[in-house]
Amino acid sequence: MIFDIVMPKMGESLTEGTVLEWKKKVGESIDKDETLLEIATDKVDAEIPSPVSGTLVEIIGEVNQTYDIDTVIARVETSDSVEIPAKVASGSQSPEGTLHATSRQSPQSAPQRPGTQAPVTFDDNRVYSPLVRSIAAQEGITPAELQQIPGSGFRGRVSKKDVLFYLETRGSGGKKPSPISGLEETGLADRVSPEDVEIIDMDSMRKSIAKHMRKSVDTSAHVYSVSEADMTKIMTFISENNEQFKTKHGHSLTVTHFITKAVRDALLNFPMINASLDGTRIIRHKHLNIGIAVAVGDGLVVPPVRNAEKKSLKEISDDISNIVSKARVKKLTLDDLEGATFAITNFGVFGNLAGYPIINQPNVAILGVGVIKKRPVVVETKAGDEIVIRQMCVFTLGFDHRLVDGAMGGQFIEEIMKNLESVDPQKELAGAL
Repeated sequence: MIFDIVMPKMGESLTEGTVLEWKKKVGESIDKDETLLEIATDKVDAEIPSPVSGTLVEIIGEVNQTYDIDTVIARVETSDSVEIPAKVASGSQSPEGTLHATSRQSPQSAPQRPGTQAPVTFDDNRVYSPLVRSIAAQEGITPAELQQIPGSGFRGRVSKKDVLFYLETRGSGGKKPSPISGLEETGLADRVSPEDVEIIDMDSMRKSIAKHMRKSVDTSAHVYSVSEADMTKIMTFISENNEQFKTKHGHSLTVTHFITKAVRDALLNFPMINASLDGTRIIRHKHLNIGIAVAVGDGLVVPPVRNAEKKSLKEISDDISNIVSKARVKKLTLDDLEGATFAITNFGVFGNLAGYPIINQPNVAILGVGVIKKRPVVVETKAGDEIVIRQMCVFTLGFDHRLVDGAMGGQFIEEIMKNLESVDPQKELAGAL
């Protein structure tokens, strides 16, 4: 029996995915739940397991090509008896992050799945997604007009944004849709000599980061406050207790755990920092979902510690260890990535003294953490001022001046510094060592 493998739905708001790599070749056998391919969306890269055991007989989805969800991207011949869920059989979406399959007697004689439309091609040989065709039909865009809309997607693919921009500029002298913000073309690639440069296409994650960062710069009025904290007490505690903590709990105790807890405590006193803007409306979030920036390959993801307002330092450390581990092996789901209300990014892991981070939309603030270095500092004692060696760290708070004024931003970062310097690690981790 032949089963169609289709592009899975990775989240409610996502309508397409990009094939990054096939883990199996045509003719190779595959076990159920063994990784079949890796895909990328605007939010996450993910390894996708096969829903059946069998032999991969056809690969349709090309690497670096983008496909709508439910589009057939491969076929597997199997003897498994697989029950197709009723929702899938009726043409609705598959469970998030999983592949679903439809049974066929042969690749050539497959009936079209009920409730779906076959891709429509025109004289230009372009394939338009069901969403694009639906918008075109509702707005009265003719096939001839549709063929004239420049596409900003992979290989000139027409996206929803392209169609909507066309509708906005319809009748304005034939103005063509501009490229998606953050990916503007300068024409440089066409003007340089191929012998002098190497031209590399952005992967899906880099495109997503480029658009997201450009949008943030265009959206938020970025302002920065810089402060520093004495981290000696925390670093000494970690050095003396990390091995015991790791043996007992299976992961290391890091300075990020203490910083996240200090941020959590400060956010409880500054709820407007834990907010978002929707036009002229302020959205104050009831939960503190603190995003932790994690470098993955050539990109970056910001999975949040959810409901941090309820968690102890030990629980926060467990959550951070879990999301970092999942990020580094590409096991994060869309649910793991969405919902951050504040973010922390660590420049210090690369030895940088400080940095000026871009706000992670739709947040209104982000904390940058520099390297922790031993430096001579002046401290006050009963005997007078003394110069001592302390482990110091520079922190940078980026905030959106549309909502957060300088006074609030300055007070907030100073509260974080106070929390870090006054913490009692032994008390915070009572019972965890």
